[in-house]
Amino acid sequence: MKNLLSVALLSLTMVLFSCSDDNKQARLSIRLTDAPGDYQEVLIDVQDVQINVSADENSGWQSLQTTQKGVYNLLDFTNGMDTLLVDEFLPAGKISQMRLVLGDKNQVMIDDVYYDLDTPSAQQSGLKFNIHADLNDGITYKLWIDFDAGRSIVAKGNGSYSLKPVIRTFTEATSGAIKGSVTPVEATPYIMAVSADEEDTVGTYADTETGFFMLRGVEPGSYTITVQPAEGYLETTLEDVKVEFGQVTELETITIEEVVAE
Repeated sequence: MKNLLSVALLSLTMVLFSCSDDNKQARLSIRLTDAPGDYQEVLIDVQDVQINVSADENSGWQSLQTTQKGVYNLLDFTNGMDTLLVDEFLPAGKISQMRLVLGDKNQVMIDDVYYDLDTPSAQQSGLKFNIHADLNDGITYKLWIDFDAGRSIVAKGNGSYSLKPVIRTFTEATSGAIKGSVTPVEATPYIMAVSADEEDTVGTYADTETGFFMLRGVEPGSYTITVQPAEGYLETTLEDVKVEFGQVTELETITIEEVVAE
């Protein structure tokens, strides 16, 4: 199966807001986002979002009271779209970790059939990832969560599937983005950006109706863009694509050539 969701993206943007001097608070906003893929639906049952305000992994966990519980179809939030999970005021301080706790209504739809996703760790201890953020008084922190189903949804060989999430984080304050479009849309390509040092790789599928794509959470630097289309089309590569801090690099429309029969 192809990649569906590009992995847990967490972005911090700082915006001033007013609060009293004797009650120092920061505002935490958490959003869910995704990338297009081959599944018809991927449903996750969000039951809780927790943060750890202690350096100790086994203590300091607290649930965020404004968590928007419910079942979300991740395919509704692709190529720059997202949905709000949490918007909460917290005491200023440090956050070391976050975890997303799922219920038992997680499913994937393939060929018009729903399959339950086995998610034991996500339902018990939650999907955990590191943040290590300082919540400063009068600052809003916006975080995005993103998955990579290509590596996260695993076929178990007996007609069933499990969810073993791979989560990636980044901050908008230290990253940029790449957007563009491909033609023809029938090529249904996977677009991948690989940094010059090959330490950072970000990927997504082009929208099957418009050809649009957006790679978010890309660290500043130089990238090679590889467009991997369906069978019958030629792979295309763009070299030395620059990404700058806080900027969106817009590419010209990428034309994908068909394979010429000999």
